[in-house]
Amino acid sequence: MVKVGSTGTRFDETAAQVEGYARPLWALAPLLAGGSTYAGTDKFVAGLVAGTDPESEEFWGYMEDQDQRMVEACPIGYTLAIAHKDFWDPLTDKQKKNIEAWLGSMNDKDMPNTNWLWFRVFANLGLAANGAKWDKERLEKDIKQLNTFYRGDGWSNDGPEGYRQMDYYSGSFAIQYLQLLYAKLAADTDPTQAEEYKSRARQYALDFVHYFDPEGRAITFGRSLTYRWAMVAFWGSVVFADVELPEPLSWGVVKGIWLRNLRWWTTQTDIFQSNGMLSIGYSYPNTYLAENYNSPGSPYWCMLAFAPLAQPETHPFWQAKEEPHPFANSRIVRPLPHPRHIVVRSGGHSFLLSSGQSCHYPLKNTQAKYGRFAYSSAFAYSVSTGSYTLEQFVPESSLALSDDGGEIWKMRRALNGDSEIETHDGVPVLVSSMKPWPDVDVLTYLVPPAEDTPNWHLRAHRVRTKRDVLTAEGAWAVYGCWAENGRNLIALDGSITLDEALAEGCTADATSSFAASRSGAVGIAELVQGERKGSIILSDANSNLVEARTVLPTVQKKLEAGSTTWFVTAVYALPASVEGWKEQWKDGWGKKPVVPKWLLNKVEGRWD
Repeated sequence: MVKVGSTGTRFDETAAQVEGYARPLWALAPLLAGGSTYAGTDKFVAGLVAGTDPESEEFWGYMEDQDQRMVEACPIGYTLAIAHKDFWDPLTDKQKKNIEAWLGSMNDKDMPNTNWLWFRVFANLGLAANGAKWDKERLEKDIKQLNTFYRGDGWSNDGPEGYRQMDYYSGSFAIQYLQLLYAKLAADTDPTQAEEYKSRARQYALDFVHYFDPEGRAITFGRSLTYRWAMVAFWGSVVFADVELPEPLSWGVVKGIWLRNLRWWTTQTDIFQSNGMLSIGYSYPNTYLAENYNSPGSPYWCMLAFAPLAQPETHPFWQAKEEPHPFANSRIVRPLPHPRHIVVRSGGHSFLLSSGQSCHYPLKNTQAKYGRFAYSSAFAYSVSTGSYTLEQFVPESSLALSDDGGEIWKMRRALNGDSEIETHDGVPVLVSSMKPWPDVDVLTYLVPPAEDTPNWHLRAHRVRTKRDVLTAEGAWAVYGCWAENGRNLIALDGSITLDEALAEGCTADATSSFAASRSGAVGIAELVQGERKGSIILSDANSNLVEARTVLPTVQKKLEAGSTTWFVTAVYALPASVEGWKEQWKDGWGKKPVVPKWLLNKVEGRWD
């Protein structure tokens, strides 16, 4: 067991420390399989021997129903399958029997009907690869059940029917990733299934490429983002499984996506604890975003990304010249019907329009991780830090409502009914609804940027309420301080300033609000009916995944009981990664988008 911190989890401390032991194996195993050596390998072998020995003080304990140890059985099984020369061959018969018994103890236990089923598959794969006792029938049943999660076009849900959750678990953290590892390891014993998983990966890659921007950043979306560069692990599993992808996804393109993401993480220098270990957080230590299953060792799931180390230097991935992102200079508006996303590359910005997903249980900050209208690679999402006032709720890329004068707010958490992608004038539009109270409902249309206003997207909301409510809608959050001196953009007395010479600061008026800082420029403006007053929220510290101090442009309005109101909102974003952004934002912010006729007809009650 390995202890790297002191925070707790919903499961026991032993299981948490098993994470600290097992998760680095995701990198060590392919390193060894690829012919390299590591001086500390013997310590990991000794840890496996002690942890699976019921007579040892370090014994991990056999698995029970729904046990976190099941998760760590996956990297252990993987290691036994590909690095057995170090982790199995040197062991005594008794030590091998202990490992066989420990991994096998999960075969008759209840497991979550989610990506977890893959963990039992890999436990059995590791045993089978070494001639140990394994459960062939159990593996086949798990594969059959996992295949029921498949939705088409390469996409799998993280679980059965009844909810839609297609986040990084569907790709890099578990499902697509482990499908490809299985395709490699079971190529001879299960060739038909292996080819099917490779086919899915080829389809999925054509969508997933848009979740990464040309600078190497991944779009922040969903849970478990403390796994950090595991977000790029899918591309590493493509290499591991020798899957040649369709054009334009050459080996050089795959290498570029993978390497640029790893390089970006090297610039995030605050991700480590004082002891040199990774912290729980994203760009800095932050437990507000953590799940109740994130232990101090949990972030080392990031080691998934290093599967390419199993391939020799002669592999075409290593031999290829790194190529730029294939869509860096393209305008992309691509509907993805299965995850209910519209991926966008426009105006130097990579983001997705969302609101068609929800977690199947009340995850902490699930409204932030799945319920936002938009998610960006340049402007990371923000989570709520408390239960009172907008400063704690942080309605970034959300419409928040309050019926108690602004103390408690509600934002989208779970779907009320399904969502759909419609087409208007040849443009995909995401339509969804929410019902924060039984007598309040909101219908939302999310419209991608038009070609002549590439940095703006539209959000239209029809709000019907039978109670008085306050509404507040946010743009993206940006770094909240002046670059020159690090002081807050919003002074302690509440005053705000926009210094056009420095191209930094904040401003708000009767219909809009705007902020610019080292993150870039963002703003939000009401376009059609009635005034929604602009304001700048000084977001609670540590709410944002990347910037510990942020401000959030919003527009706000009170609605009376018995009213039906349409809001048509334009949201502006120009990332600082765009060359010359400081000279561009003023003209871009000044040119508001035109509301399309079909949307005006809905607002005005003409539904033709």
